[in-house]
Amino acid sequence: MRSERAVDVLVVGAGPAGVAAAAALAAAGAPRVEVLEREARAGGVPRHCHHGGFGDRMVAGVALPGTSGPRYARRCVDAALRAGATVRTGVTATGWAGPLTLDTTAPGGLERLRARAVVLATGARERPRAARLVPGSRPDGVYTTGELQQAVHLFGRRVGTRAVVVGAEPVAYAALDTLRRAGVHVVAQVTASGRPEAPARRAAVARLWHATPLLTDTEVVELTGRGRLAGVRLRHRDGRGGHLACDTVVFTGDFVPDHELARRGGVPLAPGTRAPAVDAASRTAVRGVFAVGNLAHAVEPAGAVAAEGRRAATAVRRFLATGEWPVPHAAR
Repeated sequence: MRSERAVDVLVVGAGPAGVAAAAALAAAGAPRVEVLEREARAGGVPRHCHHGGFGDRMVAGVALPGTSGPRYARRCVDAALRAGATVRTGVTATGWAGPLTLDTTAPGGLERLRARAVVLATGARERPRAARLVPGSRPDGVYTTGELQQAVHLFGRRVGTRAVVVGAEPVAYAALDTLRRAGVHVVAQVTASGRPEAPARRAAVARLWHATPLLTDTEVVELTGRGRLAGVRLRHRDGRGGHLACDTVVFTGDFVPDHELARRGGVPLAPGTRAPAVDAASRTAVRGVFAVGNLAHAVEPAGAVAAEGRRAATAVRRFLATGEWPVPHAAR
């Protein structure tokens, strides 16, 4: 048996973009704003990012420092709840029963939710080892940054003793921080790029202060080991090879939109990014369906996508009031 309910705005995803949109809508008087989150707790990726810098802002020309990811996530969710939005966790949207109707699964059972507008805020994810086509055995000890942060910060697991980090984007340096907090020695940081793709100061701190070797123009071409990772084989751009002994490898960056629900709903995807094609107001080509945050353009900082969620709320309110919608070719 599947129960049915109606809401005015249904937001799928309780990360910074989704809860910011919900908070702005509820605060502006939109009735029955509901947020669905498949994880046990709302807040998105910042929940397991224990480094600082979340919520940085300028006041009277003075830069005020941000806070940790978990604190920032709680602040965002609390703002949505105070505004009057409903945030439900442990609820997965499994498919569409109509243009603005979603079927969901939760511990309490199956439900069908009809909405006047749907805001997709399902975010992005890092491509795992298999999607990067790195050959070799299938040992334990292989992570993405998100998997590593959840293992260390949410579940308190031991992840290994010697690690290799693949990537030199800002998220790679977050992985380095997490490994250090977990007491893991970082053998090397490896990137196919000729230079770090993070701010120079952050890269310098990792290389000079923490003595983390950075191997540029280098790729991981194979994982070795049975049962537990034993090492990684490397190939330099000039053809030289090598092997690093380690029991943990973290693949970072290379984000892709988590677009499965959008695709199932017939939302056209942009050919270059495979994200939902949206216009400047976050409207997709499907009437009444919006896409915000890192689902629409992986990957931006939490503050940036939260601001986008608030801007999208204005467009959602306009749609609820007028029903106006652009022709499909206006989306980009």
